Amino acid sequence: MRVGVYPGTFDPVTLGHMDIIRRGAKLVDRLVIGVTTNPSKSPMFTLEERMAMVRREVDGEGSSIDVVPFDSLLMTFAERQGASVIVRGLRAVADFEYEYQMAGMNQQLNDRIETVFLMADVSLQPIASRLVKEIAMFGGDISRFVTPTVRDEVVARVERLGRKGS
Repeated sequence: MRVGVYPGTFDPVTLGHMDIIRRGAKLVDRLVIGVTTNPSKSPMFTLEERMAMVRREVDGEGSSIDVVPFDSLLMTFAERQGASVIVRGLRAVADFEYEYQMAGMNQQLNDRIETVFLMADVSLQPIASRLVKEIAMFGGDISRFVTPTVRDEVVARVERLGRKGS
């Protein structure tokens, strides 16, 4: 069985993430969505909230998708999952430079696990969780970037945190 891992913080999960999840799931028998916390980012949602959000969004996408938390090196997590593939989404040249370097480092850690890059759908390429949060913090409409349920969660969180520019 071919297992793939799609890692990320998913803070929040966007339509771009969902595009990569759907397409990545077609390439493997089992896709593990690894939800992690990046120490260089300050998340809007807790790990538990992001896990619940991703699980809800992938519900109905097929039984071959699992959502699993991790707090380790990606390659250690991938090995534990029995993965042979890391799935990564690319939006722009800047993504490629970062992802290329990461893929090279990961290959040095474990050359039995390949990294596969999927280009984001053209209509979804500008979407980034960081920008979705920023737009929401300033009262902008994020409905073109996330599902209605995720939009409601982000808007509610922004209201609790106190919207900027009000």
